Amino acid sequence: MDMRQLVGENFGRLRREKGLTQEQVEAQTGFSQQYLSGLERGQRNPTVVTLFELAQALGVNPADFLKSKDGG
Repeated sequence: MDMRQLVGENFGRLRREKGLTQEQVEAQTGFSQQYLSGLERGQRNPTVVTLFELAQALGVNPADFLKSKDGG
């Protein structure tokens, strides 16, 4: 799995765990629903600043987007 896929899967999982829709994250961050959808599908290459802003919106640590399924 490449880094974009890992970040996308983690973002999608964390967003759902927080009970948020892509539209709600869009309203909080200003990132379009289209961008967020592409991010979850591993088609976007987010910057560190983007990861930080998304983490703030979800109330998680930015490093949570980089953790593999085995916790690494």
